[in-house]
Amino acid sequence: MEEFLKEMADILDEETVKEDDRLDGFESWDSLAVLSVVAMADSRYRATFAAREIRGATTVGDLYRLLSAGARAG
Repeated sequence: MEEFLKEMADILDEETVKEDDRLDGFESWDSLAVLSVVAMADSRYRATFAAREIRGATTVGDLYRLLSAGARAG
């Protein structure tokens, strides 16, 4: 989880992010950030997600669980 939080902080252009942070609370949570998460899911987790699936996550933790489940399922 720690590495994921660091990657999300980079994507969201923040110093740090926490698991319970709401994604829509970040000014930089936009279509480019979503595409960056899709790319990270592919490269790090070997999982493929559509942008709409990523946008369905409410918090950073939700996103982590989604990507982790996709990695196990894929």
